[in-house]
Amino acid sequence: MTSRLIIAALTIATLLAAPALQGAEKQPERPSIGLALGSGGAGGLAHIAILQVFDDLDVEPDHISGTSIGAVIGGLYAAGLSAEEILDVFDDFGGSRMDALSGLVEADVQLTELIPLRLGRNAVLDSTEFLEFLAKHTDAETFDDLRIPLSVVATDYWSGDTVVLAEGELFRAIEASMAVPGLFEPVPQGDDRLLIDGGTSNPLPWNLLQEDHDFVIAVDVSASRKQAPNDPPGLTDLLFTTFSIMQSSQIRHMREHDPPDLFLEAGTADIRLLDFNRVEEIVEKAQPSAEKLREALETRLDPPAQTDP
Repeated sequence: MTSRLIIAALTIATLLAAPALQGAEKQPERPSIGLALGSGGAGGLAHIAILQVFDDLDVEPDHISGTSIGAVIGGLYAAGLSAEEILDVFDDFGGSRMDALSGLVEADVQLTELIPLRLGRNAVLDSTEFLEFLAKHTDAETFDDLRIPLSVVATDYWSGDTVVLAEGELFRAIEASMAVPGLFEPVPQGDDRLLIDGGTSNPLPWNLLQEDHDFVIAVDVSASRKQAPNDPPGLTDLLFTTFSIMQSSQIRHMREHDPPDLFLEAGTADIRLLDFNRVEEIVEKAQPSAEKLREALETRLDPPAQTDP
């Protein structure tokens, strides 16, 4: 008799729990999010506006991949800085003596004057001070210290192959990813590799995220040029803009063959490669792209409630 009562009690408990279990099964899981941040010089400060949306919605990407300035900003965010804190970092940068970098693109004579000072070297500028400036704003020194997984893209100068850096020294990887040929020195890796800017092989690396994530977002900051017939481009603009044209062509080809789930164009046509002193303006101009992201995330993260048949 006792056994029958126990069996009956267990049966009733199971029946009562069944609706709750069924309801739990219907709760959708949040899709995993991969975020790719592209190359584009100072125009890549637009990435800050994109990251602000994640902060506003209290959502965190599950993985970030970045090239050049995308690696810089993605690395700071993955290390735990908020979008607002990253904005403050570049506000400080824009007001520091390192902002002399921006002056290079104001007049060709400045670049011409600098070249003799670097005779015998393979770059115009040294990125060491800039990287040390960034490193002061975070305790993260290696990829293992990051809050969010990060993949940094560089290019092997000798083979032309894309090199994905995801372990070891964080800022060494970022240095390689932003080593624009002729502007910053290449970064040696081991005995047989010389790494240059990842934008030469993969300027917007969403392909690194597609296999492992449900919703892949790619942020393109390689803006088109604004025609100015009465103001022909000078030497520096020709050099840097040609690099941007090459990257835009690569991105178009990638989109035609295997597009991301959401492609955002956040570049600004009148922003030059080293205009880091215009961070507030760049972030403001990226707001339309940020709003597109906000709508897409809200839709993805808050799907219609499921109803019983």
